[in-house]
Amino acid sequence: MKKFKIFSNVLNEEKWLNEQLTAGYKCINISGYGSYSFEPAEKKYVIRLDYQGYLSSEKFNEYKAIYEDFGWVHVKGSRFSGLHYWQKENDGQTEIFSDKQSLSNYYKRLMNYASSTAVLFLVLIFTLYNANSIQINGIYLTPGLWEMEGKKFWFAFLFETPFAIFRIIPLFLFIAVSILYINSYRNYKEIKQLL
Repeated sequence: MKKFKIFSNVLNEEKWLNEQLTAGYKCINISGYGSYSFEPAEKKYVIRLDYQGYLSSEKFNEYKAIYEDFGWVHVKGSRFSGLHYWQKENDGQTEIFSDKQSLSNYYKRLMNYASSTAVLFLVLIFTLYNANSIQINGIYLTPGLWEMEGKKFWFAFLFETPFAIFRIIPLFLFIAVSILYINSYRNYKEIKQLL
């Protein structure tokens, strides 16, 4: 079974994946484009996400070996940076972070990931937009669109709308990544206070 879903929050993605596994499925593949493949499973599984920056080949093999020693299976992830998806049978030991310090480090890595991505989208926003393009008539670039009438207006408006949506996507992505940063920061601070 394949499902398509896009997430702006890593924590929500992990929660949704675990809901699928609780329903009696096992995750067999995750593409980078929001496509998740599942197969029915007789046993219950749990999945956890971890964010890692660039790892050398040796460090990446060590990273995988540590989790595999505890029964986790690496479903997806690259040594060059990004999210790593770990899955195993639900045997009661369902956390990949053994203590509060490692959980705190996870939220710190997630916070760094979100802040660097937010900066990237912020630069993209400043590059693509000027003061007028934040307004509705600034994202529709068809000359004279707002002066047109009748069928001519609706044809031009509907034709231009997909392009206008693509022009504002970086703004929404910036907002989503900023929310991820704020959530990660809040979780990081809460865990730091418990240490």
